[in-house]
Amino acid sequence: MDLPVIDLDPYLSGDPDSEQVIQECRKAADALITYGALILHDSRVSEEDNSTFLDLLEDYFNLPEEELRKDERPELSYQIGVTLENTEKPKCAVDEPCLQVIASLDPAERPLDISGHHPDPKCRFFWKMIENPPYETMFPVLNAANVVPQAPEVKGRWSPTMEKWGTAMKAAVSGLAEMTAVGLDLPANTFTEAGRYGPHILAPTASDLVKYGKKDTILAGFHTDLNFLTIHGRSRYPGLNIWARNTGRRISVRIPEGNYLLVQAGKQLEHITGGLIKAGFHEVVVNDRTLATIEKRKVQYPDRPLIRISSTFFWHLASDFDLVPIPKLSDRATSQQRLGDEKETVYEPMKVGQQVSNELKHIALMA
Repeated sequence: MDLPVIDLDPYLSGDPDSEQVIQECRKAADALITYGALILHDSRVSEEDNSTFLDLLEDYFNLPEEELRKDERPELSYQIGVTLENTEKPKCAVDEPCLQVIASLDPAERPLDISGHHPDPKCRFFWKMIENPPYETMFPVLNAANVVPQAPEVKGRWSPTMEKWGTAMKAAVSGLAEMTAVGLDLPANTFTEAGRYGPHILAPTASDLVKYGKKDTILAGFHTDLNFLTIHGRSRYPGLNIWARNTGRRISVRIPEGNYLLVQAGKQLEHITGGLIKAGFHEVVVNDRTLATIEKRKVQYPDRPLIRISSTFFWHLASDFDLVPIPKLSDRATSQQRLGDEKETVYEPMKVGQQVSNELKHIALMA
Protein backbone atom coordinates (compact mmCIF):
# COMPACT_ATOMS: atom_id res chain seq x y z
CA MET A 1 0.00 0.00 0.00
CA ASP A 2 3.04 2.24 -0.49
CA LEU A 3 3.47 3.08 3.21
CA PRO A 4 6.71 2.14 4.98
CA VAL A 5 6.46 -0.74 7.45
CA ILE A 6 8.20 -0.02 10.78
CA ASP A 7 9.11 -2.88 13.11
CA LEU A 8 8.76 -2.04 16.80
CA ASP A 9 10.17 -5.38 17.99
CA PRO A 10 13.91 -4.60 17.58
CA TYR A 11 13.46 -1.34 19.47
CA LEU A 12 11.72 -3.12 22.36
CA SER A 13 14.12 -6.06 22.59
CA GLY A 14 17.39 -4.91 21.05
CA ASP A 15 20.27 -2.63 21.97
CA PRO A 16 18.89 0.94 21.71
CA ASP A 17 22.30 2.13 20.54
CA SER A 18 22.67 -0.49 17.82
CA GLU A 19 22.81 0.63 14.21
CA GLN A 20 19.80 -1.56 13.33
CA VAL A 21 17.60 0.10 15.95
CA ILE A 22 18.75 3.63 15.14
CA GLN A 23 18.12 3.09 11.42
CA GLU A 24 14.62 1.75 12.11
CA CYS A 25 13.92 4.83 14.26
CA ARG A 26 15.08 7.12 11.47
CA LYS A 27 12.91 5.19 9.04
CA ALA A 28 9.92 5.82 11.34
CA ALA A 29 10.58 9.56 11.58
CA ASP A 30 11.16 9.83 7.83
CA ALA A 31 7.92 7.97 7.13
CA LEU A 32 5.95 10.45 9.23
CA ILE A 33 7.72 13.40 7.60
CA THR A 34 7.05 12.11 4.09
CA TYR A 35 3.66 10.44 4.40
CA GLY A 36 2.18 11.51 7.72
CA ALA A 37 1.50 7.80 8.24
CA LEU A 38 3.12 4.36 8.45
CA ILE A 39 2.38 0.70 9.12
CA LEU A 40 3.64 -0.50 12.51
CA HIS A 41 4.50 -4.11 13.32
CA ASP A 42 4.28 -5.07 17.01
CA SER A 43 4.32 -8.79 17.81
CA ARG A 44 2.59 -8.12 21.16
CA VAL A 45 -0.60 -7.09 19.36
CA SER A 46 -3.20 -9.86 19.04
CA GLU A 47 -5.59 -10.11 16.10
CA GLU A 48 -7.88 -12.13 18.40
CA ASP A 49 -8.07 -9.23 20.87
CA ASN A 50 -8.97 -6.87 18.03
CA SER A 51 -11.70 -9.27 16.88
CA THR A 52 -13.15 -9.51 20.40
CA PHE A 53 -13.13 -5.72 20.58
CA LEU A 54 -14.91 -5.37 17.21
CA ASP A 55 -17.57 -7.92 18.26
CA LEU A 56 -18.28 -5.94 21.43
CA LEU A 57 -18.63 -2.63 19.61
CA GLU A 58 -20.84 -4.10 16.90
CA ASP A 59 -23.13 -5.40 19.64
CA TYR A 60 -23.07 -2.05 21.43
CA PHE A 61 -23.89 0.09 18.42
CA ASN A 62 -26.64 -2.36 17.45
CA LEU A 63 -28.52 -1.39 20.62
CA PRO A 64 -31.61 0.85 20.34
CA GLU A 65 -30.85 4.57 20.13
CA GLU A 66 -32.61 5.28 23.42
CA GLU A 67 -30.19 2.90 25.15
CA LEU A 68 -27.16 4.55 23.52
CA ARG A 69 -28.34 8.03 24.52
CA LYS A 70 -27.92 7.10 28.17
CA ASP A 71 -24.17 7.19 27.53
CA GLU A 72 -24.04 10.66 25.91
CA ARG A 73 -22.18 13.44 27.72
CA PRO A 74 -22.59 16.58 25.57
CA GLU A 75 -21.91 18.73 28.67
CA LEU A 76 -18.37 17.26 28.55
CA SER A 77 -17.99 18.02 24.83
CA TYR A 78 -18.53 14.31 24.06
CA GLN A 79 -15.00 13.56 25.35
CA ILE A 80 -16.27 10.47 27.15
CA GLY A 81 -19.15 8.14 26.36
CA VAL A 82 -21.03 7.98 23.09
CA THR A 83 -21.38 10.49 20.26
CA LEU A 84 -24.30 9.60 18.00
CA GLU A 85 -24.48 10.00 14.25
CA ASN A 86 -24.86 13.42 12.59
CA THR A 87 -23.20 15.26 15.48
CA GLU A 88 -19.56 15.82 14.49
CA LYS A 89 -18.84 17.97 11.41
CA PRO A 90 -15.72 17.67 9.22
CA LYS A 91 -13.64 20.78 9.92
CA CYS A 92 -12.15 20.83 6.43
CA ALA A 93 -15.42 21.81 4.78
CA VAL A 94 -15.01 25.39 6.04
CA ASP A 95 -11.33 25.58 7.07
CA GLU A 96 -9.31 27.66 4.60
CA PRO A 97 -5.99 25.76 4.93
CA CYS A 98 -7.84 22.47 4.37
CA LEU A 99 -9.62 23.86 1.35
CA GLN A 100 -6.25 24.95 -0.06
CA VAL A 101 -4.94 21.41 0.37
CA ILE A 102 -7.93 19.98 -1.49
CA ALA A 103 -7.55 22.55 -4.28
CA SER A 104 -3.85 21.70 -4.64
CA LEU A 105 -4.61 18.03 -5.28
CA ASP A 106 -4.97 16.60 -8.75
CA PRO A 107 -8.74 16.20 -9.35
CA ALA A 108 -8.30 12.42 -9.55
CA GLU A 109 -6.72 12.39 -6.07
CA ARG A 110 -9.26 14.57 -4.26
CA PRO A 111 -11.57 13.37 -1.47
CA LEU A 112 -15.31 13.04 -1.87
CA ASP A 113 -17.01 16.45 -1.75
CA ILE A 114 -17.66 17.75 1.79
CA SER A 115 -18.54 21.32 0.79
CA GLY A 116 -22.08 20.92 2.10
CA HIS A 117 -20.58 20.73 5.63
CA HIS A 118 -23.04 18.05 6.66
CA PRO A 119 -22.38 16.23 9.94
CA ASP A 120 -20.78 12.81 9.60
CA PRO A 121 -23.20 9.85 9.80
CA LYS A 122 -20.89 8.08 12.24
CA CYS A 123 -21.13 7.25 15.92
CA ARG A 124 -18.25 7.10 18.39
CA PHE A 125 -17.45 5.92 21.86
CA PHE A 126 -14.64 7.57 23.82
CA TRP A 127 -12.97 5.43 26.50
CA LYS A 128 -10.17 7.24 28.31
CA MET A 129 -6.90 5.43 29.00
CA ILE A 130 -5.49 7.97 31.46
CA GLU A 131 -2.76 7.87 34.09
CA ASN A 132 -4.06 10.42 36.58
CA PRO A 133 -1.62 13.32 36.99
CA PRO A 134 -0.22 14.25 40.44
CA TYR A 135 -1.61 17.75 39.97
CA GLU A 136 -4.97 19.38 39.34
CA THR A 137 -5.45 19.79 35.61
CA MET A 138 -6.60 23.10 34.13
CA PHE A 139 -8.80 21.12 31.71
CA PRO A 140 -11.09 18.79 33.72
CA VAL A 141 -13.55 18.34 30.82
CA LEU A 142 -10.79 16.69 28.78
CA ASN A 143 -9.86 14.38 31.66
CA ALA A 144 -13.26 13.22 32.94
CA ALA A 145 -13.95 9.71 34.27
CA ASN A 146 -15.23 7.03 31.92
CA VAL A 147 -18.83 6.07 31.22
CA VAL A 148 -19.57 2.32 31.46
CA PRO A 149 -22.64 1.25 29.43
CA GLN A 150 -25.21 -0.47 31.61
CA ALA A 151 -27.04 -2.40 28.88
CA PRO A 152 -26.98 -6.08 29.91
CA GLU A 153 -25.94 -7.14 26.39
CA VAL A 154 -22.51 -5.52 26.86
CA LYS A 155 -22.02 -4.45 30.49
CA GLY A 156 -20.12 -7.53 31.69
CA ARG A 157 -17.73 -7.57 28.72
CA TRP A 158 -17.21 -3.84 28.44
CA SER A 159 -14.42 -2.77 30.79
CA PRO A 160 -12.20 -5.89 30.43
CA THR A 161 -12.38 -5.80 26.63
CA MET A 162 -11.83 -2.05 26.33
CA GLU A 163 -8.92 -2.10 28.77
CA LYS A 164 -7.21 -5.09 27.17
CA TRP A 165 -7.31 -3.75 23.61
CA GLY A 166 -6.73 -0.17 24.70
CA THR A 167 -3.64 -1.17 26.68
CA ALA A 168 -2.18 -2.97 23.66
CA MET A 169 -2.80 0.00 21.36
CA LYS A 170 -1.41 2.46 23.90
CA ALA A 171 1.76 0.41 24.35
CA ALA A 172 2.31 0.16 20.61
CA VAL A 173 1.84 3.85 19.88
CA SER A 174 3.93 4.87 22.91
CA GLY A 175 6.76 2.73 21.58
CA LEU A 176 6.49 4.41 18.20
CA ALA A 177 6.53 7.84 19.88
CA GLU A 178 9.89 6.90 21.40
CA MET A 179 11.21 5.61 18.08
CA THR A 180 10.12 8.82 16.36
CA ALA A 181 11.93 10.94 18.95
CA VAL A 182 15.14 8.93 18.45
CA GLY A 183 14.74 9.22 14.69
CA LEU A 184 14.51 12.99 15.04
CA ASP A 185 17.73 13.05 17.12
CA LEU A 186 15.85 13.81 20.34
CA PRO A 187 16.01 11.96 23.68
CA ALA A 188 13.84 8.84 23.46
CA ASN A 189 11.44 10.05 26.20
CA THR A 190 10.84 13.51 24.70
CA PHE A 191 7.30 12.75 23.58
CA THR A 192 6.36 9.99 26.01
CA GLU A 193 7.14 12.17 29.02
CA ALA A 194 5.08 14.98 27.50
CA GLY A 195 2.25 12.50 26.98
CA ARG A 196 2.52 10.54 30.21
CA TYR A 197 -0.61 12.16 31.68
CA GLY A 198 -2.33 12.71 28.35
CA PRO A 199 -6.07 12.04 28.01
CA HIS A 200 -5.51 9.11 25.64
CA ILE A 201 -8.69 7.76 24.10
CA LEU A 202 -9.71 4.37 22.78
CA ALA A 203 -12.15 5.70 20.20
CA PRO A 204 -14.07 3.10 18.19
CA THR A 205 -16.09 4.72 15.42
CA ALA A 206 -19.24 3.04 14.10
CA SER A 207 -21.06 3.38 10.77
CA ASP A 208 -24.39 1.65 10.15
CA LEU A 209 -23.96 0.04 6.72
CA VAL A 210 -27.66 -0.81 6.47
CA LYS A 211 -28.54 2.89 6.64
CA TYR A 212 -25.37 4.29 5.09
CA GLY A 213 -24.14 1.50 2.83
CA LYS A 214 -24.62 3.19 -0.56
CA LYS A 215 -21.54 3.69 -2.73
CA ASP A 216 -19.78 7.06 -2.27
CA THR A 217 -21.45 7.74 1.07
CA ILE A 218 -19.07 9.77 3.23
CA LEU A 219 -18.85 8.15 6.65
CA ALA A 220 -16.12 10.50 7.94
CA GLY A 221 -15.34 13.56 5.84
CA PHE A 222 -11.82 14.66 4.84
CA HIS A 223 -9.98 15.77 8.00
CA THR A 224 -6.91 15.57 10.20
CA ASP A 225 -6.81 14.34 13.80
CA LEU A 226 -6.26 16.87 16.60
CA ASN A 227 -4.15 14.60 18.84
CA PHE A 228 -0.45 13.55 18.66
CA LEU A 229 -0.56 10.10 17.04
CA THR A 230 -3.55 8.00 15.96
CA ILE A 231 -3.22 4.22 15.76
CA HIS A 232 -5.68 1.84 14.10
CA GLY A 233 -6.23 -1.90 14.21
CA ARG A 234 -7.77 -3.64 11.21
CA SER A 235 -11.41 -2.84 10.46
CA ARG A 236 -13.62 -5.54 8.99
CA TYR A 237 -14.75 -3.20 6.23
CA PRO A 238 -12.52 -1.25 3.81
CA GLY A 239 -13.11 2.44 3.15
CA LEU A 240 -10.29 4.41 4.81
CA ASN A 241 -8.32 6.64 2.42
CA ILE A 242 -5.27 8.63 3.49
CA TRP A 243 -3.18 11.23 1.66
CA ALA A 244 0.61 11.11 1.45
CA ARG A 245 1.57 14.65 2.41
CA ASN A 246 4.62 15.07 0.14
CA THR A 247 3.16 13.39 -2.94
CA GLY A 248 -0.49 14.42 -2.97
CA ARG A 249 -1.51 10.80 -3.59
CA ARG A 250 -4.62 9.21 -2.15
CA ILE A 251 -3.87 5.78 -0.67
CA SER A 252 -6.56 3.19 0.00
CA VAL A 253 -5.53 1.64 3.31
CA ARG A 254 -4.97 -2.10 3.52
CA ILE A 255 -3.53 -3.13 6.88
CA PRO A 256 -1.87 -6.58 6.62
CA GLU A 257 -3.30 -9.43 8.67
CA GLY A 258 -1.54 -10.25 11.92
CA ASN A 259 0.44 -7.97 14.21
CA TYR A 260 0.14 -4.80 12.12
CA LEU A 261 -1.37 -1.39 12.85
CA LEU A 262 -1.77 1.86 10.96
CA VAL A 263 -0.36 5.03 12.57
CA GLN A 264 -1.10 8.60 11.49
CA ALA A 265 0.38 11.91 12.61
CA GLY A 266 -1.95 14.38 14.35
CA LYS A 267 -2.01 18.13 14.91
CA GLN A 268 -0.12 18.02 18.22
CA LEU A 269 2.82 16.29 16.54
CA GLU A 270 2.68 18.84 13.73
CA HIS A 271 2.70 21.68 16.26
CA ILE A 272 5.60 20.43 18.40
CA THR A 273 7.74 19.72 15.31
CA GLY A 274 7.01 23.15 13.87
CA GLY A 275 5.42 21.58 10.80
CA LEU A 276 8.28 19.21 10.02
CA ILE A 277 5.77 16.39 10.45
CA LYS A 278 2.35 17.34 9.13
CA ALA A 279 -0.93 15.90 10.39
CA GLY A 280 -2.22 13.38 7.86
CA PHE A 281 -5.48 13.91 6.01
CA HIS A 282 -7.92 11.04 5.69
CA GLU A 283 -11.56 10.13 5.00
CA VAL A 284 -13.78 7.07 5.42
CA VAL A 285 -16.16 6.32 2.53
CA VAL A 286 -18.23 3.51 1.09
CA ASN A 287 -16.44 2.22 -1.99
CA ASP A 288 -16.57 -0.90 -4.18
CA ARG A 289 -14.41 -2.85 -1.72
CA THR A 290 -16.77 -1.88 1.12
CA LEU A 291 -19.78 -3.10 -0.85
CA ALA A 292 -18.08 -6.40 -1.70
CA THR A 293 -17.23 -6.97 1.96
CA ILE A 294 -20.81 -6.23 3.01
CA GLU A 295 -22.13 -8.91 0.65
CA LYS A 296 -19.48 -11.39 1.79
CA ARG A 297 -20.24 -10.89 5.49
CA LYS A 298 -23.99 -11.24 4.87
CA VAL A 299 -23.28 -14.77 3.70
CA GLN A 300 -20.53 -15.71 6.17
CA TYR A 301 -21.95 -14.03 9.29
CA PRO A 302 -25.71 -13.64 8.72
CA ASP A 303 -26.41 -13.06 12.42
CA ARG A 304 -23.85 -10.26 12.91
CA PRO A 305 -24.78 -6.55 12.65
CA LEU A 306 -23.67 -4.78 9.45
CA ILE A 307 -21.80 -2.06 11.32
CA ARG A 308 -18.35 -0.82 10.33
CA ILE A 309 -16.18 -0.35 13.44
CA SER A 310 -12.87 1.43 13.25
CA SER A 311 -10.43 0.12 15.83
CA THR A 312 -8.91 3.50 16.71
CA PHE A 313 -6.82 4.95 19.55
CA PHE A 314 -5.96 8.66 19.95
CA TRP A 315 -2.66 9.26 21.80
CA HIS A 316 -2.44 12.75 23.33
CA LEU A 317 0.10 14.98 24.97
CA ALA A 318 -0.89 16.01 28.51
CA SER A 319 -3.54 18.73 28.58
CA ASP A 320 -1.40 21.01 30.78
CA PHE A 321 1.76 20.58 28.68
CA ASP A 322 3.09 23.72 26.99
CA LEU A 323 2.79 23.06 23.26
CA VAL A 324 5.74 24.90 21.74
CA PRO A 325 7.67 23.95 18.57
CA ILE A 326 11.08 22.39 19.20
CA PRO A 327 13.51 24.91 17.64
CA LYS A 328 15.78 22.51 15.75
CA LEU A 329 12.77 20.76 14.22
CA SER A 330 11.19 24.09 13.24
CA ASP A 331 14.43 25.02 11.53
CA ARG A 332 14.30 21.81 9.49
CA ALA A 333 10.68 22.43 8.60
CA THR A 334 11.29 25.86 7.08
CA SER A 335 13.34 24.34 4.26
CA GLN A 336 10.69 21.80 3.22
CA GLN A 337 7.75 22.58 0.97
CA ARG A 338 4.56 20.91 2.17
CA LEU A 339 1.39 19.98 0.34
CA GLY A 340 -0.99 22.95 0.18
CA ASP A 341 1.29 25.33 2.10
CA GLU A 342 1.36 28.65 0.29
CA LYS A 343 2.69 30.49 3.30
CA GLU A 344 4.49 29.49 6.45
CA THR A 345 2.23 28.28 9.26
CA VAL A 346 2.71 29.96 12.64
CA TYR A 347 2.50 27.55 15.58
CA GLU A 348 1.63 29.79 18.51
CA PRO A 349 2.68 28.60 22.01
CA MET A 350 -0.31 27.33 23.99
CA LYS A 351 -1.38 24.65 26.43
CA VAL A 352 -2.33 21.37 24.78
CA GLY A 353 -5.76 21.61 26.40
CA GLN A 354 -6.33 24.94 24.66
CA GLN A 355 -5.31 23.46 21.32
CA VAL A 356 -7.76 20.58 21.81
CA SER A 357 -10.55 22.96 22.85
CA ASN A 358 -9.97 25.07 19.74
CA GLU A 359 -10.21 22.01 17.50
CA LEU A 360 -13.34 20.68 19.23
CA LYS A 361 -15.13 23.95 18.54
CA HIS A 362 -14.30 23.62 14.84
CA ILE A 363 -15.96 20.19 14.62
CA ALA A 364 -19.08 21.19 16.59
CA LEU A 365 -18.35 19.12 19.72
CA MET A 366 -17.64 22.05 22.06
CA ALA A 367 -19.71 25.20 22.35
